[in-house]
Parts: sequence; structure tokens; C-alpha cells
Amino acid sequence: MQSLAMIENWPVPTAAAAVVTSDGTLLATHGPTAHRFPLASVTKPLAAYAALVAYEEGAVELDEPAGPEGSTVRHLLAHTSGLAFDEHRVTAPPGTRRLYSNAGFEVLGDHIAKATEIPFAEYVRQAVLEPLGMTSTTVEGSPAKDGVSTVDDLVRFAAEVQAPRLLDPRTVLEAQTVVHPGLKGVLPGYGHQNPNDWGLGFEIRDSKAPHWTGLSSSPAAFGHFGQSGTFLWIDPAAGAACVALTDRAFGPWAAEVWTPFTDAVLAELRASR
Repeated sequence: MQSLAMIENWPVPTAAAAVVTSDGTLLATHGPTAHRFPLASVTKPLAAYAALVAYEEGAVELDEPAGPEGSTVRHLLAHTSGLAFDEHRVTAPPGTRRLYSNAGFEVLGDHIAKATEIPFAEYVRQAVLEPLGMTSTTVEGSPAKDGVSTVDDLVRFAAEVQAPRLLDPRTVLEAQTVVHPGLKGVLPGYGHQNPNDWGLGFEIRDSKAPHWTGLSSSPAAFGHFGQSGTFLWIDPAAGAACVALTDRAFGPWAAEVWTPFTDAVLAELRASR
């Protein structure tokens, strides 16, 4: 895919990208796909997937209490627990606002570690990374932001989400469905969104503007981006997912180049049908 070569013009020291279809076919790669990059918040979908494995194994329930009073595992996954961004401080009643929260994912990791009696980093390894062959990925430290991975590994994860083997497909469908519809909130780096839709660990594009995906991305597109200059989107309408990792912190440069890049990828996908 010629569109992936656009990363060569990004103002970053190192970048790699890949596209994988819904049937697991690796369509194309560009750049050093075995290079390990800090994921920042692209860690969250990996942590969320592990949480959903814990749910399917019966270790936790999505609606059991977790976090602040009145909050549940579901609230923590959907950024509606009321916890602040980076502080273990309650700023709203659960379910009333979409408050993007690293603290919420840290509470979630602690909750699952306690329920399974396995440190969360190890649980992620056993539940997600090892079964998918993601041997270059770690989620040590904060389950919100301290993951390190490669494009090669995240392609495996993107293929799994599109055609689940570790989870029941109905669970993955629920993860990409809006939790607590209609809530307003701030999408970091892109400002206030109304609504600011989110699933279980995955951000849902819907009608958000501005946004880090493409102008031609479907409302059903979902995924995550990270402050380390990373993103992973899955667009069911396109039947494909795209991973792009860099080693430059998110900033205006990313907002300028990511959207035309995604639109070029989607146009190439449409043209190939």
C-alpha cells in the first residue's frame, strides 16, 4: 500500500505502520515493524482486553463494585467512574460524565490483580500477550500508559479484535458499543466532544470532530491513540485495522498528519475492492 509510505514524511525520528484486514491478512507494512515503541494510552485497549478475559473467566463481573462508591468495572473501562484524569480523586458521580482517566485504569488493574491473585502485568501477559504471540510487548507499571510494543505485535492484537479467538465475539461487540450514551467529555488533544462516546476500553469515533482518525472514517470506527505519538484504529466498514507507532510525543504535528494518512489508507482500501 503506497499510503503507508506517507509516514516517511512525518516529523518524527522513527515510525512504523501496518494494515491488517478483518480476516487477519497483513496487507502491508512500512518502517521498522519490530522496533519497540512506548505505547502511552494505546496500552489501554490491551489492559481492557485482559479485563474482558477476566470477566469471561468469571474472576470479575462487569457490574460489580470497583473504584469510587457507586462505580463498577464497567464504569472504569468506559471512563465514567468519576475519577480524575491522573489523580485518585472523585470529581463526578459515576455514570454522569465522561472523564478520561488514567487513574481509573490503574484502579481497574489493581481490582483485577486482587480478584485473580496475579499481578496485573502478569495477567495481561498470560491472558492476551502470550496467546497472541505478542512476545515483544510488556505492560509493566501503569495499565493506563506504560505498555511497550511493536507494530508486528499490535497487528496480531488488531487481527484478534476483528476476529476474536480469546473472547466471545459478543463480548468484543459490547466493547465497541457505546457505554452510557450521550455523555459529554474532553477527548485529550482534541477538546470537548458532545457526545464523547466510548466503549469498554475502546474510544468510538461516531460523529466526533475534530478527531484523530480520518474524515472518511466510519462512525463505527474505534480504537485508541497515545501521547507518545501512537495509534490503533479498527474500522468495521473498511474491514481493516491500522497501526502506526512513532517515538515523538503527540502534538500539533500528529493532528496535521494522522487524518490525511488515515484517509489515504481508507481510499486505497476502497480502491482495492
